[in-house]
Amino acid sequence: MSETIVYNAKKIITMNPSRPEATHVAVRDGRILGAGSLSELQTWGDVRLDERFANKVLMPGFVEGHAHVMEGSLWSKVYCGWFDRSDPDGRLWSGAKSVDAVVERLQVAESALEDPAVAVSGWQLDPIYMNNITVTRADLDRVSTTRPVGVLHASGHIMNVNTKALELAGMLKTGHNHPGIPLGADGLPTGELKGPEVMTPVGPFVGFERNLLDADEAGLRNFAKLCVRTGTTTITDLASRMDEDIVDTMLRVTSEPQYPIRLIPFRFFLGLSASELVEAVVAMKKRATDRLRLGQIKIVVDGSIQGFSARLRWPGYHNGAPNGLWYIVPEHLSELFHLALAAGVQVHIHTNGDQATQLVLEKLAPALQAHPNPDHRFTLQHCQLADAAQFRLAAKLGMCVNLFANHHYYWGDEHYSLTVGPDRAMRMNACRTALDSGVPMAIHSDAPVTPLGPLFTAWAAVNRITASGRVQGGEERIDVLEALYAITMGAAYTLHLDGEIGSIETGKKADFAVLEADPTACVPMELKDIPVWGTVQGGRIFPAAEL
Repeated sequence: MSETIVYNAKKIITMNPSRPEATHVAVRDGRILGAGSLSELQTWGDVRLDERFANKVLMPGFVEGHAHVMEGSLWSKVYCGWFDRSDPDGRLWSGAKSVDAVVERLQVAESALEDPAVAVSGWQLDPIYMNNITVTRADLDRVSTTRPVGVLHASGHIMNVNTKALELAGMLKTGHNHPGIPLGADGLPTGELKGPEVMTPVGPFVGFERNLLDADEAGLRNFAKLCVRTGTTTITDLASRMDEDIVDTMLRVTSEPQYPIRLIPFRFFLGLSASELVEAVVAMKKRATDRLRLGQIKIVVDGSIQGFSARLRWPGYHNGAPNGLWYIVPEHLSELFHLALAAGVQVHIHTNGDQATQLVLEKLAPALQAHPNPDHRFTLQHCQLADAAQFRLAAKLGMCVNLFANHHYYWGDEHYSLTVGPDRAMRMNACRTALDSGVPMAIHSDAPVTPLGPLFTAWAAVNRITASGRVQGGEERIDVLEALYAITMGAAYTLHLDGEIGSIETGKKADFAVLEADPTACVPMELKDIPVWGTVQGGRIFPAAEL
């Protein structure tokens, strides 16, 4: 018989309503044998007591239901974000607070390049903090006029490039008639590109290849480091191209003995017809492993609110900006829903604006009538502007929601004053309304859009504090236990994994977040500051200090 190890802790928060707290947990073969007292667990026979967590607090391993593995690879490029941010090795990078500061940072990177053909690539640009100015190709021409330069926005929905990049992509010409290609007074593109349709042609020339959404081997390992540092044991890659070589890479890396996370990639909807996409995803399921769960689809319906590319219902954007972009036509969306339901394939759907959310609700209803499935768990991702009526309808349709709680902090002030105005800003990411409407709910970071950190995400949902320190939409706050549930069992439920992870109870995976303090005992404003010691994943122990 395999060895049974019992870990004791200062406190074990189980998320099991039958036994919410314990002092000991028994692990055998990477699974939880039981949680309770030492004497109770000794009834299973010979056990070995491991006291390394005696002064720690254990929780179920955090589950991040909306992230992108690409962050692991993005750290090889130039960080251009507004906020200070830690990389996978724990180094803190300062924010760039102006276009000049971004340009200077890119210039430093350019001066270090020896090959004259190599592109300069940056990421996390956020002009909305810079008086919502447009970064132009002329700005990036200051970095170089001879090599291509490209910077990805924080939202991931916009890219800015220099003149050379447009030339190489064959886009430096007049006559463009596309909402994603703004034009200057000269009739030429400004260098700002909105949406994957227009970003993709230029991406390979600026270091963002066709597989921008995918990570390489080094990126997969870097991403895993971020997970350990934040207590995350299961995480999505919520939009991957899932080409054959990418799947092979994912299988190889995740099967390494010390790879510390369970990865759930969703196949991105672009590039295949609806029938081809569903067929490919169904075939992919056969290659799944415990640490790499395959066979799901991600659809993106609109863009981002802070990038003014999300689709909003009347009255539209508060500052009068034109309505955003549709990333999919209604007929294609409807066809995907019908085929996915018929094949038993789960779909998560990106909707930032309430007009996009409404379209999804209207198209899913007839698809469910044609292909009834009482446990489909199709999930609205972000769903930032949904109102109470939309949440109620989502609940009736058997949907889940995964709300972008971090937005309150990172862009709350901008939403209040610029994008949607005070009234709608108060209800954005309405966790309270969602729960009261009976919708199964998770909350997320959307890393790299905001930094991975489930405890920060929980803090954001509990406090709804903006970067300027205001409480925005206090009526939509949830309590600490509800937030902790959302980053464990709530997220697990949206992934059809609530029978395997999300709580510490008999039969589930031995996945734990190891914390230095009790999140249920601290002041709610301190929730984000609780140090993470590391993780246990499938019974394997990963101290953050040893990464």
